[in-house]
Amino acid sequence: MSQIPGNPAFRTARLERGWHSQADVADAYAAHAAALGEPGSIDVRQVRRWESAKPGWPNTSARRVLSAMFGMPLEQLGFRPHHAGTKPAQTTEDPVRRRSFLQGVLGAAPLLTDAGRERLNASLRHARRYTDRALVGHLATALDEVARTDGATGPRQALPAATELLAVIEQLAREASEPVRQELLGLGARAAEFTAWLHRDAGVPPHVAAFFYDRAVEWATVTGDGPMHAYILLRKAQAADRDDPVRMLDLARTAAHGPWRLPPRAHAEALQQEARALALTGAAPETVARTLDEAHHALDQAGPAVPASCTGPLCAGYTEERLMAQAAISHREAGQPTRAVALLQQHLAHGSFALRDRAFFTAHLSGALAAAGDPDHAAATGLASLRLAAGPGYGQALGELRRTAAQLRPHACRPAVRELRQALTALPI
Repeated sequence: MSQIPGNPAFRTARLERGWHSQADVADAYAAHAAALGEPGSIDVRQVRRWESAKPGWPNTSARRVLSAMFGMPLEQLGFRPHHAGTKPAQTTEDPVRRRSFLQGVLGAAPLLTDAGRERLNASLRHARRYTDRALVGHLATALDEVARTDGATGPRQALPAATELLAVIEQLAREASEPVRQELLGLGARAAEFTAWLHRDAGVPPHVAAFFYDRAVEWATVTGDGPMHAYILLRKAQAADRDDPVRMLDLARTAAHGPWRLPPRAHAEALQQEARALALTGAAPETVARTLDEAHHALDQAGPAVPASCTGPLCAGYTEERLMAQAAISHREAGQPTRAVALLQQHLAHGSFALRDRAFFTAHLSGALAAAGDPDHAAATGLASLRLAAGPGYGQALGELRRTAAQLRPHACRPAVRELRQALTALPI
């Protein structure tokens, strides 16, 4: 009995991304659609049709989601436009079509200022080659713009632009000359790590963020960027569930002490994360404090801080204030909530923090106050954090507030506690 021919390109691409069943593809589609703000979901039957011998050309919404999921043109997934007279798809797009694709993606995405978008579009219109270093610079600027969008309006607003930008970088890297390809993949590693972080903060299922972390590690390895590889491990340690502290410790310790030389600020942050993981695994407070001392020593070796950006030096914006606030979290995890309260109150009162960081550290202050036996103050502080985090949807801060609300359950009858719990319940899921 002869086997019914299928679409091997689609099946191969989804297996390469770890989607071993058609149900995995349907789940990933739903997650990407939600991140991009696209309607609807698909079922296994739809995936089966796409894996058929001649999959039909998807609608506009599905094309956008599939392009973001796979990071490649749909023709490379085995799809063929169904309108009459279409020539067989080529393995690489011609310059006019590539330019149209890039202008459509980058021009429509809310990731550039008007001036920045015009500079990018001008480069796309007039450059003889669309994978030159000038375009790499424009893409780096675009990535920093996405990060600013995230800081101002939250991860869900930034995700569509981030996923589309990453797809553009991946497509260009396939066609670029080797030196430019290395630059594009280096930028791609940073973009993939940031996109993973956005997914995590937006509350998208963990396996979606894991896909982007894996892509970031792959590109950092291909380009031989050891410090970036270590930084991705640090970010994965920060993303690790606090209920799995051993994994967090393994990742943070490898980032801090692995076969690479992190810049001092990044090294300090990795050591700080190691201290938190040690606290969660039950290490003695003295061990936690000693590791935090190492983090302070590493930070002392750094030059002047510069404004943080996705494309600048790793952890360039990591400051003494941030280290002290994160040290307070480690003390909280080590069972020293009073010490954590004192540090957080001091540095939140006098330090300069981005809105997301202030919401996050204020949420931890709320939890430390709850652990220290001050439920009313904890609830009032939690409401202050919620006012900062709810609008932009800062997922990490909201997660900590829900943890605090669980701690405060024995005090649910107190007015401030009841108000915090009701406010959290009223948030959209």
